[in-house]
Amino acid sequence: MPVYKNDRNGTWYAMVRYKDWTGQNKQKCQRGFATRREALEWEAQFKLQKTADIDMTLEAFYELYEQDVRPRLKENTWLTKQVIIEKKILPYLGKRKLSEITAKDVIDWQNTMMKLKKPNGEPLSQCYLKTIHAELSALFNHAAKYYQLNINPARNAGCMGQEENKEMSFWTKEEYLKFAEAIMDRPISYYAFEILYWCGIREGELLALTPADFDFDKAVLRINKSYQRIHGEDVVTTPKTKKSNRMIKMPKFLCKNGRRDQSFLKQT
Repeated sequence: MPVYKNDRNGTWYAMVRYKDWTGQNKQKCQRGFATRREALEWEAQFKLQKTADIDMTLEAFYELYEQDVRPRLKENTWLTKQVIIEKKILPYLGKRKLSEITAKDVIDWQNTMMKLKKPNGEPLSQCYLKTIHAELSALFNHAAKYYQLNINPARNAGCMGQEENKEMSFWTKEEYLKFAEAIMDRPISYYAFEILYWCGIREGELLALTPADFDFDKAVLRINKSYQRIHGEDVVTTPKTKKSNRMIKMPKFLCKNGRRDQSFLKQT
């Protein structure tokens, strides 16, 4: 369908009719384009999206990718992908047609990423470079699996960056007991750290605990959720992985302290 001009404010809009995945006729209206050309470009990309045509731009394909993938991921996981794709991929390759991006284009993009600096002047870490490349490759993998893209140019280009084997830092028993002694005058904080240390749970799992998760008679602690702060809101989700759903045996002294001091449970 043609595009139209809004005489009241001088902007352009496009009206497109299409069939959705159930076969029903639908109509889409997109407003606010500054020029007729922009409205026509949006119309063309929208039609390519609806026909799953790989001649659409990577930017247009990303909208389909979000529709397909986001409902299957934890919100925090998606937001991490979103930042990487929108900040490190689309500004460089977003206007290119999905079917025309080559391994050489990916190599040029990689070289640009490796030249980027953090605000403090340091280069991006090798681990982060690897993560950025993995997100680009995931886009092409999705296009190849579900939209008939013939090759994954990111795979052909080869990876950039590498995993960083960081030595895990942890408290010895002696170090923890010294710390615990220093916070004994703060019962809630003390008991929270006792659970973290002796039960080996994650911080988000601790913050999501409720009184119903404690069974002092059987000396077990149930872990089946996790707390996160997303966009300034408190969000409780399922744990990080399926295996994270577990019942943890609590030390007897921890059960005794929990029975005696219920103030921590009232805060959960």
